[in-house]
Amino acid sequence: MPTMLRRALCAGLATAALLPAAALAAWPEHPVKLVVPYPPGGATDVIGRIVAQRLSTALGQNVLIDNRGGAGGNIGADIAAKAKPDGYTLLMAAMTSHSTMARLERGKLAYDLVKDLVPVQVVGFVPLVFVVHPSVPAGNFQQLLSFAKANPKKLTYASSGAGAPQRMAVEMFRVQSGADMIHVPYKGSGPAMTDLVGGQVLMAAETVPAALQQIKAGKLRALAVTTPQRISMLPDVPTVTESGWKDFEVVSTFGVMAPAGTPPEVLAKLNTEIGKIMQDPAAKEQFLQQGVYVLPPQTPAQAAERLRAEVAKWAKVIDETGVRADE
Repeated sequence: MPTMLRRALCAGLATAALLPAAALAAWPEHPVKLVVPYPPGGATDVIGRIVAQRLSTALGQNVLIDNRGGAGGNIGADIAAKAKPDGYTLLMAAMTSHSTMARLERGKLAYDLVKDLVPVQVVGFVPLVFVVHPSVPAGNFQQLLSFAKANPKKLTYASSGAGAPQRMAVEMFRVQSGADMIHVPYKGSGPAMTDLVGGQVLMAAETVPAALQQIKAGKLRALAVTTPQRISMLPDVPTVTESGWKDFEVVSTFGVMAPAGTPPEVLAKLNTEIGKIMQDPAAKEQFLQQGVYVLPPQTPAQAAERLRAEVAKWAKVIDETGVRADE
């Protein structure tokens, strides 16, 4: 092969090898979609909109919210899991909810949470708070228990889906107390809160972002939070532990995930940029105002380990309580 031709061929091959890297360096070249697997108004939606707004600035491209509620978050998660792994479709994951549904619907889901989705960054966690409609004659957690046990099947409780942490918290309360209550599932926290405020259901263990406004307005009564210590957003509300219960801790963890197979360079860029958002004091305050407690930035490997821990924890709770997806 002539020397000049050989040199031209080698140069062409070198240029071709650089094309994928160049393409990744240009990412994103058009808007990115962030799938929120619940209707507007709930905690996942609130967190997703903060992330999308700030990530749009960081990436120089719009990050657009796509609400795909239903089936306990499985519809939206399935859409994201099956999307082209090019970095243009992401999932604002309610990692705790998806972990519980992975157990409740094992063998039935059209996607595999651990195999088909990759954690990019764990954003933070949201405490839950037990709230009741003002018509319920309970001013604290112990009075709620007394009312529930004295009135079998009268206390209805809402949740944002079959496997939501909101349901898991009440199921833990139900099993430990022996109270006979009725579960009323909804497609998200927004509709659940609407009916709770309206008195169609009487109780919920809801995420603080979804319930805070109604609590402050006096439309719901807060009885106890599900964290080991009191939280800054509801400093006057005792914990479940303070109310006489031991080892009762339920928080909802949220993070950004991407379809498996998304280029590592894109995942690394997203991980870095979301990590910067989480460390920004103004962003931290914005999250905190919504009841979201930001976690220190994690590597993708650490985020994956957090997801595996969630899956293992809630599989154990579901097995112990006997919760079923169709109840």
